Amino acid sequence: MKRHSVLIELSQEHHHTLALCLRILRAPEQNHQTDITEHYVDLEQHFIHEETLFAPLWDKLNRPELRQRFEHDHAELRRLFRTERSRLGRNERRRAEQAVIRHLKPLVRRGKKIAVYWAMGSELNLSALFQTASERGATVYLPYIEPGRKRMWFTPYRANAQAERKRGRSRLHVPQFAGRKVRADRLDVMLLPVVAADRQGYRLGQNGGYYDATLARCRFGRPLRIAVGFSCQLADSLPHEAHDMPLHGFVSERHNLRFTR
Repeated sequence: MKRHSVLIELSQEHHHTLALCLRILRAPEQNHQTDITEHYVDLEQHFIHEETLFAPLWDKLNRPELRQRFEHDHAELRRLFRTERSRLGRNERRRAEQAVIRHLKPLVRRGKKIAVYWAMGSELNLSALFQTASERGATVYLPYIEPGRKRMWFTPYRANAQAERKRGRSRLHVPQFAGRKVRADRLDVMLLPVVAADRQGYRLGQNGGYYDATLARCRFGRPLRIAVGFSCQLADSLPHEAHDMPLHGFVSERHNLRFTR
């Protein structure tokens, strides 16, 4: 099949995914977790590229059944790959979390205000950092989202405190704590969850838009913005817009990167 020049790269990426599927089918008894996890970030980039490319064309094509299949296939593949990522072994996950905490410790100093996310699903868990911050005299803040608003506040975490309310559906139920609310530019450090981050300092989030809306209002280079995740979530390059707020760093069990700004 002759392809338009714009589609050649996308077609080659399809081939890489099909080759991975073929390897799995040929040796189903083997553990393919590493290959699947590493491929996940590339797949997310591929989807974003395709969706950006085709978005302005659907109305012109007048092929609703093709659009429905396109969107369904992407949603299903995202679900499958996120499921595989969540199957990281308990020991492997714990070792990664311990390594990340070691990388982050130099940022945790007396008097510092540090925003930490409450891990959802298969995100890397930073709860061990709460105790480290307490021992070092730093204050941990957690996101506080008001109904109907995108720009987040942050409230201090208190050990053994009862959540004021919980947000999110199903089993996620992210707790939010009462306390004096501050905006992001009053913080010293913000640790952000990511689906992926790249070596230029751009991040791929969960499409909620909360961190984007929050960071867009920050001034004077504050806070220090550090993305946190597993090593498989680091990509060479991700699509981004001119208005995207770049990161200052990325930390995983294998990386402790800083980006020049």
